[in-house]
Amino acid sequence: MATQAKHLTEPNIVKVLTQSNYLFRGLDEAWLSSYLRLDDISQVKLYASRPIYTAFQKGETLDVLYAIVAGGPVVIRSTPLDRVIGISYPGSCFGMQSLPFSYGLICKAFPSLVEAYKTTDVVKIPVETVEALYEDSEVFRQRYDLLFELQQKFQYHLLNCSTYPPQAVAALLRALVYQERELGNQPETNATYIFDLPIDVIARASQLNHRTVEQVIKGMRQVKLLAPAKASDPSSDTIKVIDAEGLKETYSATRDKVSWWPLRDK
Repeated sequence: MATQAKHLTEPNIVKVLTQSNYLFRGLDEAWLSSYLRLDDISQVKLYASRPIYTAFQKGETLDVLYAIVAGGPVVIRSTPLDRVIGISYPGSCFGMQSLPFSYGLICKAFPSLVEAYKTTDVVKIPVETVEALYEDSEVFRQRYDLLFELQQKFQYHLLNCSTYPPQAVAALLRALVYQERELGNQPETNATYIFDLPIDVIARASQLNHRTVEQVIKGMRQVKLLAPAKASDPSSDTIKVIDAEGLKETYSATRDKVSWWPLRDK
């Protein structure tokens, strides 16, 4: 889990990005510094529940890519059902679909609100810089393209999110596990995936009410798909997936196929 970011100088921004952000991880710092100049990039704090922008507005594009440094998550919410259809954590980026180049030119959808669900520290990188990196680095280009692929696969998981509560929650967790594994952000050394994932976000993504989500999470902890909550967890919204492969059985389940549901309070 990322900690709160401090204000960074130009060399520090480059180092943080090459050490922790998927797009820039492992790139030569001296080479990258020739693109990321402090006069052009900026580090800003995005506050909780405040809109950042609306994606897919006709005729409107962004002029920066957002690289998440700390905090979050940042979510994409559809309208009018107010369903969460995208979740980004530190180490990832967002805004690609609204940049006027590459797949952003053909990535069309209905207007969707992008907001920081919790306070988030980001580095804003001008589109001209992103384009230059995209043209000059095959590694950067392949990673940038994968961000679009992962967004589609995330929504594919949600398409398999049935009204059956265990499967609905498992679909979201499988989507996050796949996404963060592909980005190289997780798992931890003990094969555990850790998410700051509020019940409200799960409910909006899975189209369940809060009480049902709480019961599903409780059941998943009882059967050891998730670790129990502890006082030492990074936040009260921490979800720890300790059996990512075991989630597959629940994810692919149909009604009456999950032995522990409906959950009976003990």
